[in-house]
Parts: sequence; C-alpha cells; structure tokens
Amino acid sequence: MKKRTQLHTGVRLAWLAATVAAAVLLGCAGSAPGPPSRQPPQPGKDAKAPAAPKIGSKPYRVGKNWYHPLPHAHGFSQRGLASWYGKDFHGRKTSNGEVYNMYALTAAHKTLPLGTWVRVRNLQNGRSLDVRINDRGPFVRGRVIDLSYTAASRLGVVGPGTAPVEIVAMASPGGAQPAPVDFTRGDFTFQVGAFKVRENAIRLRDKLAKKYKHAHVQTYDTGVEKFYRVRVGRCTSLDQAEEYEQILIADGFSEVFIVAE
Repeated sequence: MKKRTQLHTGVRLAWLAATVAAAVLLGCAGSAPGPPSRQPPQPGKDAKAPAAPKIGSKPYRVGKNWYHPLPHAHGFSQRGLASWYGKDFHGRKTSNGEVYNMYALTAAHKTLPLGTWVRVRNLQNGRSLDVRINDRGPFVRGRVIDLSYTAASRLGVVGPGTAPVEIVAMASPGGAQPAPVDFTRGDFTFQVGAFKVRENAIRLRDKLAKKYKHAHVQTYDTGVEKFYRVRVGRCTSLDQAEEYEQILIADGFSEVFIVAE
C-alpha cells in the first residue's frame, strides 16, 4: 500500500450512510503534489489490465482510520475532488503489487475493488476518461480519487492540482455504465470494541450508553467461537458518520471504525 504525506481525517466509503444520533462537526484539508519537473523515461504501455487480485480486499488501517473495501463495484458512483500523483511514486509498488507507471491510465481509490475500471468525468471542463484502480488512496478528507500523471493531464487536473469529478464504475474498459447507486447515504453505526466474554461487552455498552445513543451489542458467531461486538451511534450520511467517528476517537476510542448496517 502506497503511503502519502497528506493528512486523512475521514473515510469516504462508497456504500455508506446513516442517522446522526449525536451532533458533531470536524474537518481538515491537504495539498496536492505539484507537476513533475521533468519526465522520467517512459516504461512500456500498460496494454492489458490484469485481473483484479485478491490482495487489497481486506479491511486496512491508515493512521487511526480503518477502511473497508467494497465486495464489488456494481452500480458504484461518487462525486468529490480528484488529485494526482507522479514522479515521486513512479516505479514503486502499488497496492495490488504492480509497479506504478505515471504514464499509464490508472488511479488510487480507498475502497473500490482493485482492478475496477471507472469512468472519471471532470465536472469543470466536461472531459472524461476510463482508468483502472490499482492502488489505495488518497487519504485526505474530501478527495475521492488519486489519478496517475497522464490521466490527470488528459482530464485537466495537473495544473490546478485538484478538480471536482464524478466517478462511475464500468462493466469493462469503455463498457456500458451500470445504473448509479448513491453509496453516501444509508445506515451507519460505529464499532468501538469486540470481546469474547459477553459480560465485558455489556459493561462497555452500559458505559457508552451514558453518553451516546444507540449503544448495543451484536453477537458474531464464527462457527468456532463467539464474539460480542460493541457498537454505538447511528447516522444517515457519510459526512455525518466521519464527523461522529472523529468524536469517538477524540474520546479515547482509537480503534473505532464505521460499519454499514
């Protein structure tokens, strides 16, 4: 997984959403890398996209934040800021094990399955381009995709550094677009702990219930043993969920993560 210097304060998960049970407001920002001073020798073209690998499908953590990759990209659509990355990462490994080629039509996304093709449309100039997701990021609030240098150049993102875009998952490169689904709204809650001993989970639930709404315990049976997951809160939008999550982290629950119900 590729590391970046930008700060991340929120999860822009694609199939999320929920009803804030406690009011909250937080935020942060980051900066996009400048254009490359010179172009390194161009590697061979990425003629054929490999099949989506299995790696990168499990939940992963960056800083204090957890990300949960989607099981599939069918019907996925999203709007937000696109940024780009270039020569500083050229030749390094991407999250799916490939070598990053800043001249190939690829991109990084936090939760889309690796190998997914998406159509990216610049909402300012109307340009669109199909790119393949082979990396994770960008981990900056509000940014939804990190484009390769060439993809950003064709879409007119290199100069300004960022641009508002719409992302729609494709059935295949250049294929028909599936019906868009809004993944930014739904039902969300927050997991703050998991225990093998039910009494421990109950104690934490009761403690949380004194300050937060919708504190509850969910039983998860693996077939071998049971786990008691302690969850709290409920939101109906991704923005609210991100803000609520930051409140829980500030209150000392550093392992908290958002769960789509």
